[in-house]
Amino acid sequence: MNDVSQRVAIIGAGPAGLMAAQVLTQNGVGVDIFDAMPSMGRKFLMAGKSGLNITHAEDTQDFLSRYGENTRLQDMVANFGAQDIIAWMQELGIEPHTGPTGRVFPSMMKSSPLLRAWLVRLQEKGAQLHARHQWQGWNNAGELVFKTPTGVVNLKPAASVFALGGGSWKRLGSDGAWLDKFMEQGVSSAPFAPSNNGFIVDWSDRIRDEFAGHPIKSVQVSVGQQATRGEFVITRKGVESGAIYTVSASLREQLNAYGTATLLLDLLPDISEGVLGEKLQKPRGKLSLSNYLRKVTGLKGVKMALVYEGADKAALNDNDYLVRRLKALPLKVTSAAPLDEAISTIGGVQWSALDDGLMVKEKPGVFCAGEMIDWDAPTGGYLITACMATGRAAGLGVANWLKATSQIEA
Repeated sequence: MNDVSQRVAIIGAGPAGLMAAQVLTQNGVGVDIFDAMPSMGRKFLMAGKSGLNITHAEDTQDFLSRYGENTRLQDMVANFGAQDIIAWMQELGIEPHTGPTGRVFPSMMKSSPLLRAWLVRLQEKGAQLHARHQWQGWNNAGELVFKTPTGVVNLKPAASVFALGGGSWKRLGSDGAWLDKFMEQGVSSAPFAPSNNGFIVDWSDRIRDEFAGHPIKSVQVSVGQQATRGEFVITRKGVESGAIYTVSASLREQLNAYGTATLLLDLLPDISEGVLGEKLQKPRGKLSLSNYLRKVTGLKGVKMALVYEGADKAALNDNDYLVRRLKALPLKVTSAAPLDEAISTIGGVQWSALDDGLMVKEKPGVFCAGEMIDWDAPTGGYLITACMATGRAAGLGVANWLKATSQIEA
């Protein structure tokens, strides 16, 4: 390993860390990239297993609104957003593919060719990769301590960029174990909580045994004042994916305030209550309620099963009750799914602990990027975009700090 005192250490080889490394190598700074796993970008690869949704092609203001009122994050994404990511992919020889909903993917859909091209480019620029280097903290001399296959290694680079992720997907290296180490150093941080996560619903045996894994398509999902059109998936434990992730913040707020939350499903969002009421005036004759609803509304399968789930069976014969149930079917949510099952997490290093270049105020020369910072965003390309944008901001922050402090010899 070269003299790391004249190089920058990147701890964590996900999109945030790799983007920080790219910025630094482009500025002529040598970098060493460390990751605890046997290979780089494990979570990035998993995110692309069914198609890497890397960003989203929508109006800039709509895109920035996905980050709530987090103006610092919005500014970083504005400086490195969807068009910049598309251009970056093309520079690596990967063409973009934009789906009908505006989601942007690499043309081959998978993440592995993109990651390979990125790592090759970084190594061509002088970056060195160090797998199986698990960061253990700082020693009394302020050195980085790594556990490696050949023993403990202590290093003191010119600066460090930490991009160790949040608190979910432990098997891929993002275990959140770093949080206590940062808090011990006086870095203002918040505990992790799940985001873009599933929720627990106490299903009947029928739903659990017959419909786990089934998608619920073309519905409107509402929590309080928030509503979204889309789909989600029934699991043995509850609900997850798609529209559920979109309303996950609202569900968490209800759970925190009341201990339970209510998810309302409009099973027929393209039919108004008035029109549905008129349709249900048609005589049923000898048809069962299920066959009647199938003929009149088209409901079947898992949606039909939900109509009966926890319903007052006698009341289903009342048209007013039936209309309300089809248009606002309540599902009682009892808790969030476990943290490690979440797509992403909130919590981590608070923005107040970081300067404009994402350097930790309590530890000069130490920078943070990606999900280590306390921010939230929905799925749909917004998570990876923000990780890359903060990685870029941290890389620029390091380059500017090195120049200002003359940490690296010319």
